Amino acid sequence: PARPEGLGAAVAGVVPRGRALGVAAAVVVAAAAAGAPLGAADAVRSGASVVLALSAAELLLRHCVRRFGGVTGDVFGGLAETAATCALVVLALG
Repeated sequence: PARPEGLGAAVAGVVPRGRALGVAAAVVVAAAAAGAPLGAADAVRSGASVVLALSAAELLLRHCVRRFGGVTGDVFGGLAETAATCALVVLALG
């Protein structure tokens, strides 16, 4: 957390890394399965949208931790918006 009294302090480091990776993998599989009825290309695009969204959010998180020395509630909000926008752009381009 960037500040001990902020939302980042209550949320940062709460979820174990292994569990987070497991949930991320499950979401990628679920997205690919949701796109599968539309064809193989849509299944790949749906899974890729989640992977790219997670990657963009991770890059932003690392930048914010380096820049601010931790995370805040605003950083978490920015991560959610960045991931959602990235996924929507990937899906819209397909």
